[in-house]
Amino acid sequence: MASSTPPPHCALTTSKPYHPHPLPQTHSHPHPHPNHRNNHQRHWSSQKVSLNRPTPPRNATHPPPSQTPNFLSLSSSKSDFSADFSGRRSTRFVSKMHFGRAKISGNGRHSSFAEEALEEAIRCCKNEAGLDQVLLTFGSKLLGSDDYTFLFRELGNRGEWLTAMRCFEFAIGRERKRNEQGKLASSMISILGRSGKVDLAEKVFENAVSDGYGNTVYAYSALISAYAKSGYCNEAIRVFETMKDSGLKPNLVTYNALIDACGKGGADFKRASEIFDEMLRTGVQPDRITFNSLLAVCSGAGLWETARGLFNEMIYRGIDQDIYTYNTFLDAACNGGQIDVAFDIMSEMHAKNILPNQVTYSTVIRGCAKAGRLDRALSLFNEMKCAGITLDRVSYNTLLAIYASLGKFEEALNVSKEMESMGIKKDVVTYNALLDGFGKQGMYTKVKQLFAEMKAEKLSPNLLTYSTLISVYLKGALYHDAVEVYKEFKKQGLKADVVFYSKLIDALCKKGLVEYSSLLLNEMTKEGIQPNVVTYNSIINAFGESASNECGSDNVSQIVSTISQSKWENTEEDNIVKIFEQLAAQKSASGKKTNAERQDILCILGVFHKMHELQIKPNVVTFSAILNACSRCSSFDEASLLLEELRLFDNQLYGVAHGLLMGQREGVWAQALSLFNEVKQMDSSTASAFYNALTDMLWHFDQKQGAQLVVLEGKRSEVWENTWSTSCLDLHLMSSGAACAMVHAWLLSIRSIVFEGHELPKMLSILTGWGKHSKITGDGALKRAIEGLLTSIGAPFEVAKCNIGRFISTGAVVTAWLRESGTLEVLVLQDDTSHLRATRFGQISNLQQLTL
Repeated sequence: MASSTPPPHCALTTSKPYHPHPLPQTHSHPHPHPNHRNNHQRHWSSQKVSLNRPTPPRNATHPPPSQTPNFLSLSSSKSDFSADFSGRRSTRFVSKMHFGRAKISGNGRHSSFAEEALEEAIRCCKNEAGLDQVLLTFGSKLLGSDDYTFLFRELGNRGEWLTAMRCFEFAIGRERKRNEQGKLASSMISILGRSGKVDLAEKVFENAVSDGYGNTVYAYSALISAYAKSGYCNEAIRVFETMKDSGLKPNLVTYNALIDACGKGGADFKRASEIFDEMLRTGVQPDRITFNSLLAVCSGAGLWETARGLFNEMIYRGIDQDIYTYNTFLDAACNGGQIDVAFDIMSEMHAKNILPNQVTYSTVIRGCAKAGRLDRALSLFNEMKCAGITLDRVSYNTLLAIYASLGKFEEALNVSKEMESMGIKKDVVTYNALLDGFGKQGMYTKVKQLFAEMKAEKLSPNLLTYSTLISVYLKGALYHDAVEVYKEFKKQGLKADVVFYSKLIDALCKKGLVEYSSLLLNEMTKEGIQPNVVTYNSIINAFGESASNECGSDNVSQIVSTISQSKWENTEEDNIVKIFEQLAAQKSASGKKTNAERQDILCILGVFHKMHELQIKPNVVTFSAILNACSRCSSFDEASLLLEELRLFDNQLYGVAHGLLMGQREGVWAQALSLFNEVKQMDSSTASAFYNALTDMLWHFDQKQGAQLVVLEGKRSEVWENTWSTSCLDLHLMSSGAACAMVHAWLLSIRSIVFEGHELPKMLSILTGWGKHSKITGDGALKRAIEGLLTSIGAPFEVAKCNIGRFISTGAVVTAWLRESGTLEVLVLQDDTSHLRATRFGQISNLQQLTL
């Protein structure tokens, strides 16, 4: 059966998500409490915006803040889940959007002696005594801060930051003017920030403040920028507040650095917009860098509509866009699932003579890969090569990951060889993609071979490497191998994070080992790691799967709390090792098959309550899992308990699901279309999962006309790509309920062709896939459901001899069947409303019975 809920870690190339970077609090300057600033919020309008340049009003190139066009609202009256469901929180810094920017080699104010001193310093950079002699020799010749700044910067650009620091210390010791010392300190802080040496930049700043030459806007701005470049958003904001408390007025550079810190440090857009509001209130006008940084924040947060509003305001203000603007805008579009819009943006770039570069192509290729449009991604690679753009390591890794995910391992290995022929060695990301791809295909021998090869190449496996390997082995029931990899992971001194645990919990849930996933959840919280929405989605979805997953239920109530204590909690041994070893000892450890639907319903409710308690907001995957669970309920009352949870989080979604299930299509269909418009903005796997789950629930409770309406809307929105043609119906990405509803709709469609006097194609096909994830190849749940449906309505299709996942018939035979008098009656779906009369849906009347 096609999975109706996508795996939580479904990106082709996975990067470590953002985590706050705690820094040691060694600051000599005070730690102020945040100022109680004006709570003024910029009100973002919901006006529609386009990529075309709007005509600014006369003399409105730089309008005052009160007259600027508003951005898109972050708090609209419609369902608010679209931003949360965009599917990805990027950790790529905006600097990667700026790939190819030439480093500034100087401002033209340094002397020729500075260039000579640089050459000598480079020669002596490994010899401290020699470097001191160079500095003494040129000390009387160098012309103040301009020459020394040139020297610091050029050494920093070459990665010689230790040499730059020695030069700085020498220059500070010789310089007597406070303002010149301040310039030197600001330059050194900036150079260390670019080198990622934030701790040293902080010390330079602290010394400058304590010695009386660091209390300047430039020094504070440089430190904020240094924090921004390393993603330390909270630290940057703290310094910003300290700066204002010191009586200094932030300038454009300060605000740009602070907004940049929000983008690189994972802050939400609300925080960045508050900074932007304050900037405008103080009379500081934004520039291109301001908007580029704001776009980067939107990109990371999945706020496509807001990014589009920012892009249009940039045009309104008369601020030109550059390659970095477009690359960041493209990233926002791709993160928001707007792949077609991304291609329009690329076309606009050509029209403005802004030529796409490596980052442009890599961004759109990743977007296509994430959206499942792999053929388009591969064609972009060819286009990239034809344009003479050399593939970089990121591009090669993305291409390799696409081939691996498609099971095209020969092509993936060829990409790996091509990388090396271009002088680009395989890195950890390369191997992670190969391990994941081969692992998903069950090629465990190759996985072990690749892991050994990786270590032979002296590459250090990272957190993702180990979580991928353990997940692969758990899904393959290779528990001994999982234990050994985990022990190696611990020996390396790596610390597990929420992604690591969530990936392992997901693997256990997919095996139906929900009790063991609960033990991992306990272990995770004992380590002080808070589960996130992905963690809980895996567990909820495990309950939503059919009883055939053989999930043990006797102790499954442990999942209701993170809560209950593991039976191993007081032992000194690693409990995760014990879990894996017990699985290895039992081998299958499938648990007892019990009729515990009521227990399962209560467990899901418990999970939701825990999410409430931890203030973890569900996303569309959560809601899809809830709808899946509803379709496994044996009664309306049980389903009502689950649907009531939707009301708590998203009233529009609850209204649509409840209304369709009650057969009230006319009353809720307009609201449903609005909801579907939001869903189709997401990536294809997330959108199709939602449609599958909703349709399955309707089909399960015999609301078959409603189910058919939903699948036809999904077809219109191209949620399932290339599903329907006159000769073929491809169902392999659909759930059973969605597929059954689609078969009825397709057969009615070709019936109309017949009665209009047209001939059907010679051969008709219905594709269900081979059921590669079922225990018996070719015996997938989707195939069984369609086979049963075709038999029940008497449709003259049979399994193809050469493809057991394909039903075929000739056009002539199907035409004859469609012309029979009784065919129309079996094809037109009818709703069964008997349960609606027996149950007042939405009333939790049987809660006490369920808890007995």
